[in-house]
Amino acid sequence: MNRLRQALQSDKLQLFVSLPANDAALARAAVQAGADGLKVHIRADHRASGNRFGPLDQYRDSFLEIRSMFGGPLGIVPGDSIDGVQADEIAELADIGIDFYSIYAFHLPSFLLKDHGVARTFAVNDTFDLKLTASASAFGMDALEASVVPGAEYGTKLSFADLLKYRWLVDNAGVPVIVPSQRRIVADDIRPFMQCGIKALLIGSVVTGKTADEIARAVSALRNEIDK
Repeated sequence: MNRLRQALQSDKLQLFVSLPANDAALARAAVQAGADGLKVHIRADHRASGNRFGPLDQYRDSFLEIRSMFGGPLGIVPGDSIDGVQADEIAELADIGIDFYSIYAFHLPSFLLKDHGVARTFAVNDTFDLKLTASASAFGMDALEASVVPGAEYGTKLSFADLLKYRWLVDNAGVPVIVPSQRRIVADDIRPFMQCGIKALLIGSVVTGKTADEIARAVSALRNEIDK
C-alpha cells in the first residue's frame, strides 16, 4: 500500500516535517528525532524558509538519498503555479520513491488528477470556500492540507478559532485532513489537534527552524508529546 495512505489509516496522530531545504542531513535529523513523514519541494518559492526551489534534476540524488534512509511517507510540492508543474517530472516521482504530491488546489492542473502512481493531496488557503472541499473525494484525492491561516499571521499562536475550522474540515471535507504549522505550534497544542481529528501535523520552518539541530529539537518535543 502507498505509504501515505497507510499512515493516514493510523489511529495515532502522524508527525510530518516539511523540510526547509532538500538536504539529506536535515531529513536525517527529522527522522532520527521521530518524524513519521517528510515533504520536499521543487519549482516553488517557500514563504516560511525564504528558499526558491528549482527543477527536479537539481535534487534527484538528494531525494534518492532521503528515500533510502527511512520507510515513511515522502511527499513533494511539485510547483507553485499551474503552469509550473511539469508532466515529465510528475512521471518520475514514483520511480524515485515519492509517495504523494501536495499542491494548492488553484495550482493543480487537470493532468495531475490522473494516476501517476503517487497519492494525491491538495491544499486550500484562507480565502478558499471550504464547503467546496466536500467534492474532493470524487476526484480521487487522498487528503486535504488545511493551509487556512492568513499569511500575515504566520508564526503566531494557535487559537480556538483555528481549531474550530480544522474540526469543521474533518467533519465535512470527506478526506483525511493534514494541518501545516502556519502557527507556532508547541507541545500544548498537540492534544487539541487530536481532539480535532486531524490525521497528520505537518511542521515546517515556522516551528522547526532551518538547521539540523533546530529541526531535531522541535521534532523531538512534539514527538514526545504525541507519544504520551
